[in-house]
Amino acid sequence: MSDRIQDRKVDHLTLCAERDVAFRERTTLLEQVQLVHQALPELSWDEVDTSVELCGKELAAPVYISGMTGGTEKAERINADLATAAQALGIAMGLGSQRPMLGDRSLAKTYSVRDVAPDILLFGNIGIVQARELSAQALTDLVGAVGADALCVHLNPAMELVQPGGDRDFRRGEETLARLVEELPVPVIVKEVGSGLSAEVAGRLRRAGVTHLDVAGAGGTSWVGVETLRAKEEAKALGELFWDWGIPTAASLLQVRDSGLTILASGGLRNGIDMARALALGASAAGLATPALKAQRSGGPRAVEELMSVCIRSIHTALFLCGCRSVRELWRTPRVLGEELARWADLGGEGA
Repeated sequence: MSDRIQDRKVDHLTLCAERDVAFRERTTLLEQVQLVHQALPELSWDEVDTSVELCGKELAAPVYISGMTGGTEKAERINADLATAAQALGIAMGLGSQRPMLGDRSLAKTYSVRDVAPDILLFGNIGIVQARELSAQALTDLVGAVGADALCVHLNPAMELVQPGGDRDFRRGEETLARLVEELPVPVIVKEVGSGLSAEVAGRLRRAGVTHLDVAGAGGTSWVGVETLRAKEEAKALGELFWDWGIPTAASLLQVRDSGLTILASGGLRNGIDMARALALGASAAGLATPALKAQRSGGPRAVEELMSVCIRSIHTALFLCGCRSVRELWRTPRVLGEELARWADLGGEGA
């Protein structure tokens, strides 16, 4: 089992870096968010404060590198490079699914980044199905083994239904999350992996006691697509049909923005403008994955740091040009929505 999982992790990295696994027609709809320019910002550049607090830690900017990998020798180098960049910039980082560690604790080294990034906000990661079967102590140990500050519990039913040997039983998810919130010593962040979260799900998460979610919406990497390239026969045909399944990232943000939860935005974000648009829709922080992976492959931690530096400066610039001193002020700034995204807004969300 452990070897199969490791092989799958290697496949995932190769396909994401070398093949076209993006959504084919569906976009994030972030391109349909226009921020209103303020020609008289009445600000000094130095007055703009991009720092935010998340999970009890202060970030220099509302930015994180989304969890991607772990469990293989190649992943060890990737995670170290990503973490080195995150430490240099004072931003957060997520780890890929720690499921391989359940079968082989020696694989913890492929996730361990505290030697190069002692100060960053670090997210652990496990699937909801695996979390359901593990005790609070086992999950606490999983988090502690990598020095994570919070645990992302990922929801990925669409991906699993196409994945060879994927999970099929997603019962007791809400019950599991309520237990983890009550019993774990670190915050629980519930995240999708590219299909987005709806208002109805956000409401259920809130009732379970969850305080943080990551929409991880549609429009970037299609994990159904990734598994379709690995699948055979019936599963491949199913994956082709559902390649573009999901709620676009911008639409998911509109769905959950009034949920009362702390919102993280990922799923197809490519640059600082995308991040600023996501922040304007109510996110407290915005993350990207594939661009960081490709930067790491091309130039190691220096290239990742350069990419993320441009993102941070772009957010700073957007705040300034909108006349905002902080991310919280950006939540209230005027914006114009395109026709398709406006339909999602008309649909309403939690509390609408």
